[in-house]
Amino acid sequence: MARGWESKSVESQQAESTPAAGKRKPTADEQDRARKRESLELSRNRIRRELETAKAPVHRTALENALKFLDDEIAKL
Repeated sequence: MARGWESKSVESQQAESTPAAGKRKPTADEQDRARKRESLELSRNRIRRELETAKAPVHRTALENALKFLDDEIAKL
């Protein structure tokens, strides 16, 4: 019995979804850096949102300093 085009499509999708043999897994150090970068970027986004609504000059200054620190840390990575 011949296979229909739907089953061939499913078969090709499954073949494409398997991990490529040429890809290597990131090292533990690379994974740590990626996690740290993601955490820093999330913190940076939160600080920017808070900065948009901050009214007190002291609070704004603290948020700007925190933003600069996070930018410097991201640049190090």
